This record gives sequence, C-alpha cells and structure tokens, in this order.
Amino acid sequence: MIVDYVLILLCVAAFAAGFIDAVVGGGGLIQTPAGLILLPNLPVSTVIGTLKFPSFSGTFFAAIQYLKEIKMNWKLLIVMMVLAIPSAFLGSELLTHVSNSFMKPLLLVLLSILAVYTYAKKNFGQHADKSHSNAQQLLYAVIISVVIGFYDGFIGPGTGSFFVVAFVTLLGFDFLQASANAKMVNLATNVGAITLFVIKGKIIWSIAIPMAVCNALGGYIGAKTAIRKGNKFVRIFFLLVIIGTLIRFAYDVF
Repeated sequence: MIVDYVLILLCVAAFAAGFIDAVVGGGGLIQTPAGLILLPNLPVSTVIGTLKFPSFSGTFFAAIQYLKEIKMNWKLLIVMMVLAIPSAFLGSELLTHVSNSFMKPLLLVLLSILAVYTYAKKNFGQHADKSHSNAQQLLYAVIISVVIGFYDGFIGPGTGSFFVVAFVTLLGFDFLQASANAKMVNLATNVGAITLFVIKGKIIWSIAIPMAVCNALGGYIGAKTAIRKGNKFVRIFFLLVIIGTLIRFAYDVF
C-alpha cells in the first residue's frame, strides 16, 4: 500500500509524460525515473510493468487525436504493429531475467550523436522525403519494428523518440507525420509488453489505473498542441527531449 502523496506525485509525472510522449515521444524520461524513485521497495520489473499501462493509455488517446488530423500510412503501420507486439513481449520477458543497465552507455553515445545531428541539420524532419521506394520502406519498417519494439519491452525510456527518429531518417516522414504514425506502432509495443507483465502478475492496478487517467489527459492535450503548432514546434520539443534523455542516461552511467 502506498501513501497518498506518492500516488499524487506519480500521477503528476504521468500527466507530464503523456504530454511529452504525445508531442514527440520520450515520456518515459519522466515517468520511469519517477516510478523507480517513488517505489523503491518494488522489483524493477514490477515498476516497469505497472508503468506500461499508463504509457498505453496516453499513447492511445494521443493516437486518436492524430488519426483525426494526420494521414496514416496503414500499409506500413499494419506490418509494423504486427511485428512490434511479439518483439516487445520478448524484450519484457528478457527483462524479468536479466538487468538492462549495460545498455545505458551505448544509448548515451547514440543520443549524443542524434542531438548534434538534429541541431546542426536545420531541415531535419521539416519536410517529407519521397525518395524511398516501397521495398525500401518495407525493409526499414520491419527492422524498426523488431529492434525498437524489443528495446521498448526491455528498457523503455525514449522509445517514442527513437520511433520518431526512425520514421524521419529511414522512412522519410516529416516530424509531425512521424510522431503521428509512430504512436500507432508504440501502441503495439505497449500491448506486447503489457501482455507479458499481466501474465507474470507484474502490474499493480491500484497505481496503474490512476496514472493511466492522468497520462491519457496529458496525451490528449499534447497531441492537440503538436497538431496546432506543427513541425517547427515538434522539432524544438524533440531536441529538448533528446537532451533531457541524454542527461538522464549520463547520470545513470556516471
């Protein structure tokens, strides 16, 4: 049983995470550390499992808003969602057996490169790139789904941002399209991870449900804001989230 103020703080973190995740991904940057700090007596796999349900709810309500306004590439999305579910399931299965801390130094290097590139290349993600063939897009879509899907189940934070980057760099989407389409695949990874955590009994519903309501509200407002303000706003927000994720992993590593 947790005290009331801990649940309130978790719900505040969930709202902020939902907003950030809806705009450009990376809500786990706030929600995951908050859960680990405020629930220190629970196993890591239980904390991660409990937080997956709020993540799903926020992504779900953000996705609904994007579906109303942004064109989705359903041919790619269906393939990606089908592959992402088992990939995340396997990642979460691995998490219940081994530590994921060894990945953090690698992620620190990758995120540093990504932050510098995004800042230096001013037109990155500002316009859709139509040069990709259908075969190329399909191949990249398969790779993205399997790799990032597994990552989401295994470690989690920054998954939405990684999806956005992959949609921009490999699939040729602009930032707003990438954020919208990535939400659908992120939903699938959450379903895969949640399925595993439910089977293992790793979700504490008395924490997960109130957080889910707050995350959903944040996701709704975040998606509305991103759609209204467009690519330039999403790019700036993306940079801020990447820098924040960098600081988080640097703290963990050093």
